[in-house]
Amino acid sequence: MRTFTFPLAAPLAALALTACAADATAQDLETASQHPRADRELIFSDEFNSGTLDRTKWTPIGMDFWVNDEEQAYVDSPETIQFAVGVDGADGGVLVLRPIYQPGQDTNTDRNADFLSGRIESLEHFTFTYGRAEARIRMPDARGVWPAFWLLADAPWPSEGEIDIMEYVGESDWTGVAVHGPGYSGDMGIADRQYFTDGSDVTDWHVYAVEWKEDAIEFFVDDVLTFRIPRTNTEFFGEWVFDNPQGVILNFAAGGIYPRKINGIEEPYVGMPQETADRIAAGEIAMEVDWVRVYGAVDQ
Repeated sequence: MRTFTFPLAAPLAALALTACAADATAQDLETASQHPRADRELIFSDEFNSGTLDRTKWTPIGMDFWVNDEEQAYVDSPETIQFAVGVDGADGGVLVLRPIYQPGQDTNTDRNADFLSGRIESLEHFTFTYGRAEARIRMPDARGVWPAFWLLADAPWPSEGEIDIMEYVGESDWTGVAVHGPGYSGDMGIADRQYFTDGSDVTDWHVYAVEWKEDAIEFFVDDVLTFRIPRTNTEFFGEWVFDNPQGVILNFAAGGIYPRKINGIEEPYVGMPQETADRIAAGEIAMEVDWVRVYGAVDQ
C-alpha cells in the first residue's frame, strides 16, 4: 500500500470509536442478487469466476513499485495472480494472490527482493465516491505477511486519502483498519485493530467491508460494525479529504514496516521470519478472495 499503518494510540482511539463507474456484468448482477444487499445498487463487482484476470476491471502493478521496506516485487504473472475453483467454502471461482520465492528476478538492484507477488488495482477502470465496498477473503496463518484490501485515490499520497478496509500482518486473531490523509498519515494514521471474538480467525472466510459516507467511515467484519471514524474526529487532526473518487486495491505484500512494528523482526527479512519465507518457497501461503462488490451510497 502507499504507506504503512499502525494501531492507534489510546487517546485517538477514544476519540475515533463512536460505536466514474464501470457497469457490472449480467453475471455479476445475477450473483449479487442473492446477496443480502440486493436492495442496493451494485456499481462494481468481480466474482472471479472466469478463471482469468478481467483487465477491463483490474490493472496489475509491476516491479517498479516499492514502498514500506517490503520484501517483494510485484509482477503481472500467473504465478502470483492465480485463479482456482472448487475451493472449500468459496462460492464459485477464487482469486489467489500468491507470493513466490524467486531470488535474482527483481530488476530493482536497490531492493533486490527475494520474493515476487501480486497486486491489482481498479483505479484505471473504476472509482467511486461514497458507498459500500466489501470482499470475502481468507488468509494464511503466517507471521510477517501483509495482505490488504483497501481504497486509494489517484492523486499524490495522502492528499485525497486512503481507506484501509483490511490489513493483516501475521497475527491470526486480528486485522487492522485505518484512514490516512494530510495531517494523519503513516504513523499518525487513524487506525484500530479488529479482534475475532467468536473463536474464528483469518484462516476462516470473512467479509471485510467499509461503509463510506459523507460524514463518517464505518468498518465491518461479517456485517458487525467494528470501528467508526466521524468526519469531525478526522478534522481534529487534518483536512477531511474523503470526498474524492477512490479505486479498489487487493495486494499481498511480504514483510515490511508494519509487520516489523508488530513482531520486531529485522532478520533475515524486514518484518518476516525465515519460517514464513520457507513456507512461501514451499507454495503454502496465499490470500484467497471469493468476490469483491461495491454498492452505491444510500440516502443519508
